[in-house]
Order: sequence, then structure tokens, then C-alpha cells
Amino acid sequence: MPILLAHFDRPKGKVVPGMSLRQILPALEQALGQPVRFASDCIGPEAEDAAAAMKPGDVLLLENTRFHAGEEANDPDFAAALAKLGDIYCNDAFSAAHRAHASTEALAHRLPSCAGLLMAEELAALDRALGHPERPVTAIVGGSKVSTKLELLMNLVGRVDHLVIGGGMANTFLAAQGAQIGRSLHEPDLAGRALAILEEAKEKGCNLVLPRDVVTARALRAGEPEFIHAAHDCPPDQMILDVGPQTVMDIGTILARSRTLVWNGPLGAFETKPFDAATHAVALKAAELTRSGSLLSVAGGGDTVAALNEVGVAGDFTYVSTAGGPSSNGWKARNSPV
Repeated sequence: MPILLAHFDRPKGKVVPGMSLRQILPALEQALGQPVRFASDCIGPEAEDAAAAMKPGDVLLLENTRFHAGEEANDPDFAAALAKLGDIYCNDAFSAAHRAHASTEALAHRLPSCAGLLMAEELAALDRALGHPERPVTAIVGGSKVSTKLELLMNLVGRVDHLVIGGGMANTFLAAQGAQIGRSLHEPDLAGRALAILEEAKEKGCNLVLPRDVVTARALRAGEPEFIHAAHDCPPDQMILDVGPQTVMDIGTILARSRTLVWNGPLGAFETKPFDAATHAVALKAAELTRSGSLLSVAGGGDTVAALNEVGVAGDFTYVSTAGGPSSNGWKARNSPV
């Protein structure tokens, strides 16, 4: 008899009616094809009574675990209260697996534990891509900020053959090398870390690929006139919003020579046309190579998945992860036992 734990949004330890899990009951019942009981708390007398009243075949959904501050604090007493409700703990929430919260970490120490089928599938895909990959291995890492992916980048330079950096992250690397990037988004305080990653890549024999040309505009607006410039020469009144066509060709050439691809983060401001062009083109190329059997491709991250779905090629990739944070954290931790 399964008892389901989940969180929704960020109520910060308080009861927020609009974040109640009660609202997902219809969709859950439709997915399971049966009625689902609901308890308006996840611990305490009501949750305990609901669990005790279950009969064979019943499914019980408990209220948002984040309505209690003990959840995100990974509080052992809160975990103990959760543990009273069941006999075995199964974690199938890969999208939250990188967070050390009570329902994802502390609870696993209080009950016999196992990974769910989705969790096992995700870990197997990451292992194929980075644990025991076919080489050459290429990683594409994009997104807006280097600060959110510093550990990931440092880890990848030691285990992939080619590391392609795009998005706003690339601007920080370009600026650190003295490039003129105009009004582009970047993190000047991380210039030293960017140069250290470049040096680490050189020492490890990793080909770190930065944009050779870029697409720029005066504003991030749909239909805004776009320009193509050398990556080191963005005009002062413009901003870099995508990698350019020559860089797309370079990435395509690298992918054609690769056997494994891991991808986390878009190459440009893909939510706004026409700055989705590079991400779309590379997605199409990776999908083509995957269909031909020459490339194993694993993609993760909400923006990456959204881009692949927009192009209509998500189904062509070898594996598309359900989450972003856990995917990148999994890439960082492949030296650790699963």
C-alpha cells in the first residue's frame, strides 16, 4: 500500500493553500486509474490515522512536505515522524535527489531504502554517459551564469574530451580573456575562476570550446534586428544573445567525431526568437547523429528539455533527464558510488 510524499513550490515552512497537493489529486487518480486518499498533513495524528486506515490496494497522498520547516532543514525529528508512517522508503524523485532534505536524505537513514525505477533509469543513463562512456565524449554546458555550474565545469574538464560552453556563461569566459562583450550578461567577479577552468582544461587535455562568432542585438526582444560579430568584438551598445553560425558549424564537426554527448543548458537566449537558432541547429544535428547510431546523447535541465521539445527532437535523444539540478549534480559526482 503506497504512501506518497511530495513537495510543491516554496511555502517556506508555512501552510499556503495555493500550494496544497490536494489540487493534483484528479491528475494523480487519472494517471493511476483509481481513487487516491488524501491527508491534509504529512505527519502527526491525521497522517498516522490515514495510514492506519489503509486497506490493500489503497494509495495515500500526504500533504506538501514543505509546509513544515523541518523538511528543507533536513530535521531528524521531522524525518522520524515521516518514518512512523511506513515500512520501506523508496525514492523515485530524481528531480529532488540533489537536495539533502528530510524526505530525500534523512528518511533514507531511518527505513530500509531503495531507488525507484525512474531513479535507477536516470542513474544508469548518467553512468553510460560519464561513468563508462564511449569516447570521444563531448559536453555542452550553457545557461546564464558560471556561478551556478562552477563545480560541474571543473569536474567535466577532467573527464570529457570536448567541453562546449555557451549561453551567458560563455560571456564571462570571453571577458576574462579580454574580449569586448558590450552590454552582455556576464559575471566579472568570476573572471579568475574562468581562467582557472581554461588552464585546468589545458592541463587535462580537454578541448574547451568557446564561441568563435556571436549573434548580438541592442535588446533582448523578439524580432530585434540581429548582427553577427567575431566573439571578441561585440559593439559597446549591443549584447551577445546567441552563438554564431560558424560556432554552430564547429560544434557540429565536434559532434560528428564524438561517440557520447551530455548536454545541460541552451547555447543562447532560446526563449526569444531569433536567439534560439544555435540551440535548435545543434539539437537537430545531435538528434540526426543519435538516430544514425553514431552518438549516444543524454540531455538534462529544464531549459534544455524545453528546447529539444520545441524542435521536436527530444524523442530522438538516447535519454532525456527529468531534471536539471540532479543531472548536473550527477555529472559532478560520477566518482561516487551509486
